[in-house]
Amino acid sequence: MESTEIMQEDIVLPLGFKVWGIHCGIKKSKKDLGLIYSEKKANASAVFTTNKVKAAPVILSMENIKDNEIQAVIVNSGNANACTGVKGYSDAISMAEKTAQILNLKSEDVFVSSTGVIGVPLPIEKILNGIESFEKNIDLTNDDLLSFAQAIMTTDTFPKINSTQVVIGGKKITLTGVAKGSGMIHPNMATMLSFIMTDANISKSALNKALKHSVDNSFNLITVDGDTSTNDTVLILANKQAKNEEITEDSSEYNLFQKALYEVVENLAKKIVMDGEGATKFFEVQVKNAKTKEDAKLISRSIAKSNLVKTAIHGEDANWGRVLAAAGYSGGNFDPDKVDVWFQSCVGKIQLCQDGHFIDFNEVKAKEILGKKELKIIVDLKDGEESAISWGCDLSYKYVEINGGYRT
Repeated sequence: MESTEIMQEDIVLPLGFKVWGIHCGIKKSKKDLGLIYSEKKANASAVFTTNKVKAAPVILSMENIKDNEIQAVIVNSGNANACTGVKGYSDAISMAEKTAQILNLKSEDVFVSSTGVIGVPLPIEKILNGIESFEKNIDLTNDDLLSFAQAIMTTDTFPKINSTQVVIGGKKITLTGVAKGSGMIHPNMATMLSFIMTDANISKSALNKALKHSVDNSFNLITVDGDTSTNDTVLILANKQAKNEEITEDSSEYNLFQKALYEVVENLAKKIVMDGEGATKFFEVQVKNAKTKEDAKLISRSIAKSNLVKTAIHGEDANWGRVLAAAGYSGGNFDPDKVDVWFQSCVGKIQLCQDGHFIDFNEVKAKEILGKKELKIIVDLKDGEESAISWGCDLSYKYVEINGGYRT
């Protein structure tokens, strides 16, 4: 077996992919329509929102991906096409059909996504005209990842892109992901879209396994505001153009691919939290020495999503009792009389709680630690050997301002 290695390089598109992003008129002036095209049909896997209220494009794409093959993705921002009834579903179909027409594909090989305001009819004619405008670029080499990333943004303040490359069996494989998300972010997916492209030759079952593992340990461990959206989607396309021997489950090649994929999605997940609506701080919750992995995940998620913890972080208040309270209602099993709590940032680390009880600590030092833009909350349960990490952001006055006037 040939040696393998992971390399960080400039962000590039995998072989056989083209992407575009344009303004079609849903928004006043910003880009709002994006297209991904694979020159060859790709193995595909996706994870969708757990919300019972699912947008029309989610319902359609869940159907289109059943055979695990997709060749194009059409996505609009500015309008979620959610809670729009029969007309909304018909509009999602029209987006797929128009995209298939200009690319000479079958409509069932097109994946449709939307993001934006819920409960407003889709301006379908603007979108269809926009799709038609892509046609003149189909034969041109295009790797405008930035335009695509901008086209899928809503309240995001910056585009989110990440890429890595891995050599397997002497073949260089590229994985590149684009994501959007800023508000309505919570575990079990969020108001986020993420599209990952790779030229790897990987079996459908291995791709499904790799995506689920990566999402469970990245996108499902972030929270901004505790809301789960109607449109959340993570999609990966693998078009086999790297010409490597097929990667199958439970092989060393699979393990390396999994590591590279997780690197991309973890980076994107963290960027979403860092760009949380109105956020001024990013924090990581580390839960250590839990009895089970599930306990650790439940507790870390609960602390990261607690509005009281998030507002304390914003106010730079070392209110460790809120951390312990959030752990207590998480559903995770632990002994409160064993718990230690620490806060940490680039200027140091301070213990605030020992064995579930107050200890004297330096309030000035604690405030200095909390004054940094990135910090950690460390919770040691002293009850086992399992651990988990979740990521969150503070809750600021700006969040209310943004969401109080979202439709205007």
